[in-house]
Amino acid sequence: MGIAPSLQRVDDGGQRLAVVRHHPFFSPDIRVVELDADRRSGRPFPNLAWNTPHKDSDHYLDSVLGLRGDAQGVVWVLDMGTRGGITPKLVGWNTRTEKLERIYHIPAPASRPESQLNDFAIDPVHGAFYIADEGIGPGGDGSQAALVAVDARTGASRRLLEGHASVLPEDVPISVDGRELRVPGSDGKPARLRVGADGIALDKDATWLYFGPLNGGWLYRVRTADLLDTSLDAGTLGQRVERHARKPNNGGLSIDDAGNLYLTGVEHRAVGVIGADDRQYRRLATHPDLIWPDGVSFSPDGWMYVSAAQLSEVPVFNEGKALQRPPYYIFRFRPIAPGRLGN
Repeated sequence: MGIAPSLQRVDDGGQRLAVVRHHPFFSPDIRVVELDADRRSGRPFPNLAWNTPHKDSDHYLDSVLGLRGDAQGVVWVLDMGTRGGITPKLVGWNTRTEKLERIYHIPAPASRPESQLNDFAIDPVHGAFYIADEGIGPGGDGSQAALVAVDARTGASRRLLEGHASVLPEDVPISVDGRELRVPGSDGKPARLRVGADGIALDKDATWLYFGPLNGGWLYRVRTADLLDTSLDAGTLGQRVERHARKPNNGGLSIDDAGNLYLTGVEHRAVGVIGADDRQYRRLATHPDLIWPDGVSFSPDGWMYVSAAQLSEVPVFNEGKALQRPPYYIFRFRPIAPGRLGN
């Protein structure tokens, strides 16, 4: 498989598409691909034109991290825009009509220069998207992390909970195979990698939104009714956020219809679950080749899929040495309970 993939299964009304994004960390020429039947090769998704930068418009995919499919066969692609310096956007491509569904731009103040819009949840009940901003874009150190809510009807976007404990990275190391991952600090010296709001998931009834920073021991939740209430000031909204459960440092997040939460344990080559009944974390699936498990999602075939991005092996974390090696794997496992496409 290609460079640091993350897979999203899509039901396009008969065909079962597997759409994969290549991690922008590696500056891939083709940002998103559709897997062929052999599961080893693919073609640009939705086409080559959308994977080719243009100077006259932003109708192309620049830097893609988030990727979700909905029940109507639309693949939603979250483009951070950091590679080409363009406004972040959420692009919807209808796989049933093979046409552009809609583009939602996310300009300032909903996004910031330090933004890294990482993942998102689709809310079909309230007509909204909820985006996790890690705050580690150009010049960012996680301290500007936030959530972003997008109104699917009007396209209006709002930046929420910036600076709140629920989105900020805690001062805990991210360690893989016994070594802490460090990045160049503002003074040029190695500094702790701090990643803010990362995984994000919405429950079956679109009542609770779950989220948390990558560095941190708590998973949080907030009612969507509060997130969407424009009359609440920042302080009041922050008071509505709840601690839900203890967790390890994690990247991807998903939820099944029974309320069990699935987390990718980036340090442990594992996927874990927080039970709906006891709110306790336990490991569910592991594999030696699941190096830096990234996105995790449900598929129409009943499986959950998780990618091994190998981000811990890239030169910036290894004194300039590129330790990542193909092939890049996508794994699958059986969830505890059924889930929905887009989670």
